[in-house]
Amino acid sequence: MAERGTAGLTVRDIAREARVADGVLYNHFEGKEELLALALHAHVRSVERDLGPLPAIPGENTVADNLHACLTYGLALHTSFLPAFAGLISQPEVLARFHALPNPLGEGRGLHTMLSDYLGAERDLGRLALTADPESAATMLVGACHELVLPHLLRGTPTPPKLPPAAAEPLITTLMNGLAPSS
Repeated sequence: MAERGTAGLTVRDIAREARVADGVLYNHFEGKEELLALALHAHVRSVERDLGPLPAIPGENTVADNLHACLTYGLALHTSFLPAFAGLISQPEVLARFHALPNPLGEGRGLHTMLSDYLGAERDLGRLALTADPESAATMLVGACHELVLPHLLRGTPTPPKLPPAAAEPLITTLMNGLAPSS
């Protein structure tokens, strides 16, 4: 999946890569859909292992710097694993089986929850407003990752461009300051 993507991937391709007879795979998996879902899950976990943990520790650095690091991290995650999902868009059974598995990120918590937990901890430390909603902020950050990566995949661009620093700053500033006019 990491090397060739998932579009048009067959059990025969997988068996050849694994250097086993085609039928051997069916001794271990119910079918192609289960095999692909489990392989996709392993791929996402591998991407996370390669990137390491979420680069934000409550109370360290500034929250804005941590959010910038989290956005960069989220984009690296999405850039690495979303192409595999895009190749399976026409295989809803594989995607349904994948989503029935535990979340492959953050020891089962997922990126959204990891971000929300981080922001909640910062709020508890008094580094964010008591009225700040960590869940909504996490949704905005994950949504930004989707927005910055998915259009490239849908247009057929193989690798989305790196996030220019000038693009991250307004997003983080808006997240930190909100949209209300200053009083």
